[in-house]
Amino acid sequence: MKSVWKRGTGLLLALVLALSLTVPAGAAELDLEDAVQGSAAYLSKTVSKPQVGSIGGEWAVLALARSGAELPQAYWDNYYAAVEKYVADCGGVLHEKKYTEYSRVILALTAIGADPTDVAGYNLLTPLGDFDKTVWQGINGPVWALIALDSGEYPMPVNDQAKTQATRQMYLEEILSRQLDNGGWNLTDRGGNGQADPDVTGMVLQALSNYQSQAGVKGAVSRALTYLSQTQEADGGYASHSTSNSESVVQVIVALTSLGIDLEDARFVKNGNTLLDNLLGYRQADGSFLHTSAGTGESLMSCEQGLYGLVAAQRAAQGKSKLYEMDDVTIHVTGVDAPQTGLPGKNEDVQKCPVILPGATFVDIQGHTNQQAVEALASRGIINGKEGDLFDPSATMTRAEFAAIVVRGLGLTPQADDAFTDVTSQDWFACYVGTAHRYGIIEGVGGGRFNPRGTINRQQAAVMVARAAKLCGMDTSLSSQEIRDVLAQFGDYMTIASWAQEGMAFCYKEGILDQSDWNTEPTRAILRCQVAQMLYEMLDAAKLL
Repeated sequence: MKSVWKRGTGLLLALVLALSLTVPAGAAELDLEDAVQGSAAYLSKTVSKPQVGSIGGEWAVLALARSGAELPQAYWDNYYAAVEKYVADCGGVLHEKKYTEYSRVILALTAIGADPTDVAGYNLLTPLGDFDKTVWQGINGPVWALIALDSGEYPMPVNDQAKTQATRQMYLEEILSRQLDNGGWNLTDRGGNGQADPDVTGMVLQALSNYQSQAGVKGAVSRALTYLSQTQEADGGYASHSTSNSESVVQVIVALTSLGIDLEDARFVKNGNTLLDNLLGYRQADGSFLHTSAGTGESLMSCEQGLYGLVAAQRAAQGKSKLYEMDDVTIHVTGVDAPQTGLPGKNEDVQKCPVILPGATFVDIQGHTNQQAVEALASRGIINGKEGDLFDPSATMTRAEFAAIVVRGLGLTPQADDAFTDVTSQDWFACYVGTAHRYGIIEGVGGGRFNPRGTINRQQAAVMVARAAKLCGMDTSLSSQEIRDVLAQFGDYMTIASWAQEGMAFCYKEGILDQSDWNTEPTRAILRCQVAQMLYEMLDAAKLL
């Protein structure tokens, strides 16, 4: 039976407005809020002592944490203590083959503001750097690895024991290679005309949602949405293995909200029934959820998924971050401090750049030494690519381009000035050069000129980065002895200009430039990939990533 919910409420509001009566704004959202809080109350009572496990564990914790439910501090602390004990007891090996165990725990820890890189002394991200072991269990492995890694914007971990070191792109390609002819996915098949499953397809779309800037991903998502629209049942729900159930509709709800698609999109409304209408048909008066309308199957799993399905819908309706987009989490664990944004002494105008293009990458940096740095900056809109899906890592960079990425990297508000005669107000870079000059990052080349189109070299880049680092609160001053000690290890250090020696020494000392180089090559043009690495290292040291 259809639940009179958001869609029905919208019709009611239209009638009321037609009669010129006053209706409180957000009435539909208040109904959803009541449902979320009622189901959260049921779940927190039912799972009163969550442990590490796929039922009665991480999914309950994640659903409750993302719901905003007010629970006793002991609830979160006891769960984290249980995780620490479990991880310690198994020596950091959660499972020999099922690497979704790591992904699930990472998601829950991220949701409560805990650090999955240090749990009883173990980094739970590290196993996800092993491509072969992660994909062993089928598509679930790479899907949940991506969701977990992206939930906290974690860098791809380096796994020294891996036969094949994983990258995000490798996981993406593994997932795409498994898409079936009808546009969906199932657990085991790799392409072909196999029978797709809406649960699995929904989960895959959740993982792909951050990578839609890639043409291959965008096309795969479009085909999958067509499959889901065509297989949606008349009551707005979905059947998995010929059985209509609540979990299937939950995964599609999370998928659509992850993709930014309205739950009332016409493609996913059947006979006036929305996905949310269907899910609420499984919800009981006490806040629990049935697996099937007949009441068969595992009910606790249904309750956990039912709640986080409601939460995903609620967050979308309120314009909040997505279910697995956890840059806004509340720290629930006692003794865990909020991550520090920036260093003491940072210029108040310097701001951390948020991820605005998650999953941004380029085809010509796959496996490149500087891939992580390029992707980190690109995902924040700090550095751009060139034609198509190319970054052109070995190309040089102009002084104006360099000024632009430094200004963007520091989150400064671009504003032009008239400091240089060779920078006009019509130039695209005028606002960036003006801002870099105003904050003391650049000084020009003399004679009132900046030489914006000139190619920037290594010593110029080092000086500008050092000045940017000072704005970020880093101590960039070095004594004459320190400068000599740092630079004397390089065979050509005497060729560094006197005005650039402190900046070069600072960048080498802080690891912004690689000390393993034989020479400094101060006047050599710096490459785009090297620029990305320098800025990445500086922002990381300044706690702005």
